[in-house]
Amino acid sequence: MAMPTALEIARQATLKPVADIAEDIGLPPWLVRPYGEHVAKIDLGAIEALADQPRAKYVVVTAVTPTPLGEGKTTTTVGLGQAMNHIGKRATISIRQASMGPTFGIKGGAAGGGYSQAVPFELLNLHLTGDMHAVTAAHNQLSAMVDSHLFQGNVLGIDPHNITWRRVVDVNDRALRNIVCGLGSKADGVPRQTGFDITAASEVMAVLALSTSLHDMRERLGRIVVGYTGSGDPVTAEQLKAAGAMTVIMRDALMPNLLQTLENTPVFVHAGPFGNIAHGNSSVVADLIGIHTGDFLITEAGFGADMGAERFFNIKCRVSGLRPDAAVIVTTVRALKAHSGNHKIVAGRPLPPALLRENPDEVHVGGANLRKQIENVRLHGVTPVVAINAMPEDFASEHEAIKGIADALGVRSAVCRHFAEGGAGAAGLAHAVAEAADEPSDFRFLYPADAPLADKILAIATRVYGADGVDYSSLAAGQLQSYERNGFGNLPVCIAKTQLSLSSDPALKGAPTGWRLPVREVRASVGAGFIYPICGDMRTMPGLASNSAAERIDIDIDGNIVGLS
Repeated sequence: MAMPTALEIARQATLKPVADIAEDIGLPPWLVRPYGEHVAKIDLGAIEALADQPRAKYVVVTAVTPTPLGEGKTTTTVGLGQAMNHIGKRATISIRQASMGPTFGIKGGAAGGGYSQAVPFELLNLHLTGDMHAVTAAHNQLSAMVDSHLFQGNVLGIDPHNITWRRVVDVNDRALRNIVCGLGSKADGVPRQTGFDITAASEVMAVLALSTSLHDMRERLGRIVVGYTGSGDPVTAEQLKAAGAMTVIMRDALMPNLLQTLENTPVFVHAGPFGNIAHGNSSVVADLIGIHTGDFLITEAGFGADMGAERFFNIKCRVSGLRPDAAVIVTTVRALKAHSGNHKIVAGRPLPPALLRENPDEVHVGGANLRKQIENVRLHGVTPVVAINAMPEDFASEHEAIKGIADALGVRSAVCRHFAEGGAGAAGLAHAVAEAADEPSDFRFLYPADAPLADKILAIATRVYGADGVDYSSLAAGQLQSYERNGFGNLPVCIAKTQLSLSSDPALKGAPTGWRLPVREVRASVGAGFIYPICGDMRTMPGLASNSAAERIDIDIDGNIVGLS
């Protein structure tokens, strides 16, 4: 019998009222703002209200370098949270919110999968409590005020050819990547070339994820740089008098959303910054609340350990002040086979038959990527645990090959079947994580905050990615100098590169060496609080594929959603 779909499984679940979930983790009712029966926003007063409660062990879930197959990082995060209950521990989970662009595109939603998912499924993968729409509105309010300022005389002297602030929408729409606005009559504005990004790529989204309070968010929004004057001076949202209105739009969005898993484990679902050009982690405020709600707080970092986890350590943890106790590195047999470089894998197409044949030797070859990601976690003084996310087509010999890689490095590992079995299928992983989190923590940042920007970039490129060095275009070199001169040199860096390789070339699998990181441009997310060098062609507005999920999503005769995945 075929396994039910994620949506079918979710509809069969017995959910608790969200008020009961909040009570289970010690949240008083006056801090809980219900959105229906199974979702609530949590007032930020919870940070102070829970401050005297014991601190949970803090665990980040990361992965090997992603493949088009998907490694099940969110599913593992949810499965691990559920599994903690099976070994007598209380866990809270913290994950990012789904973007509707990918939900209606190829990727699908962000609730997990199988019997390890966050629910309600439809709400989580669609509008939830409207945070995405608030980010979209706040971002575009600033965009409108930029163009209005140009139209009204441009007192600040903004260079129309050096405006970096675009518009956003939470839809995959390639036709909006590059546009000309202000066409029509003179009263319709100043014509200029611009474009749209997807909402998850907005700096406002990154601000939401990194803010620690309402007033902190107000200050961060004010620091957003929208462009530059003719003499190269930055122009901010504060100078445009836009930050106040943006904060008002974002006020309720800053409160984390509380949901639950299929097994009633509490889940904070909040913020969804892009994993390429932003730090790709859920919100700081959710973690500041969740860290006092049980024995473990389990969160997830986007993409592989070289990207999301590195940014979790060096960006998110700098802001939150929280220190991780362990890190889970999710891998699969087929991911490591893909990293052998022997297979061509295309998202949405059938798997190559050779990938499904028993081949532990190929797992060992691709295991170079796993070894490097283990090293990347240890660079930050954090104890890693390898989660082997089992697939039906795997062979026991291939699981043993991954265990052998972990054993050789002195790392705990566990085979997990949480997709099909729920929390019970990840009990072994839960035991391993609990043991790892009990070890003394030696957490450390990769670089000091006061190091020059170029030194920070070099540290990540050589120590995390394995590059021989960094090469800057003349444009990028000049931009770095400008940011240092404008007082942005103390910010951490968030390198924008492909997620499909440890290198900047998506075709290089495993753990490539003998290459240099090319930085073609450097941009500043001053409001969010990081500098992002761009290494390669980063798409910030996805397009719809010919077989996108939007073609299959509908309602049935009874008004129920169908086709959502």
